[in-house]
Amino acid sequence: MDEDVLRGVGPRLRQLRLEREATLSDLAEETGISVSTLSRLESGQRKPTLELLLPLARAHRVALDELVDAPETGDPRVRSKPVVRHGRTFISLTRRPGGLQSFKMVLPVEVATTPTMKTHEGYEWLYVLSGKVRLVLGTRDLVLEPGEVVEFDTRTPHWIGNGGQNPAEVLAIFGPQGERMHVRS
Repeated sequence: MDEDVLRGVGPRLRQLRLEREATLSDLAEETGISVSTLSRLESGQRKPTLELLLPLARAHRVALDELVDAPETGDPRVRSKPVVRHGRTFISLTRRPGGLQSFKMVLPVEVATTPTMKTHEGYEWLYVLSGKVRLVLGTRDLVLEPGEVVEFDTRTPHWIGNGGQNPAEVLAIFGPQGERMHVRS
């Protein structure tokens, strides 16, 4: 890599992390790269290597060429790998970190699950594509069918799960707080 390209990687890494409202500790936990190495990368005190850039690109959900400021290809398609957390599959539908994020979520059939209510800053928006989705929101217990939409303040205790006998698919939009809660926790 040429020296000008290398100098630009650190500031881009820092910008991506800050846009996601993630700390160095959050990123270290997600990538397995130490906080000190991440700090040195961002400040330009450590040269980026492919071994370091690959997990960082994955964590920030950006193409490797975006980290090294390669020219754009002009292809608008979003190519993301599914992430499985707590048995649920999340497929990112947005490329840019920070701000609102959209995901397709696949909720597996659950065995008699007692809802564990969560709260966090932000709002969530869900659109049921297929199956049935159970939403416990405060004192309300709802089963949502395909085509139904909900929007709610996530400071209200809530839980989302499968409400039927088949996997359910949902389009979800939430901010960085919701992304951390659902995708990266």
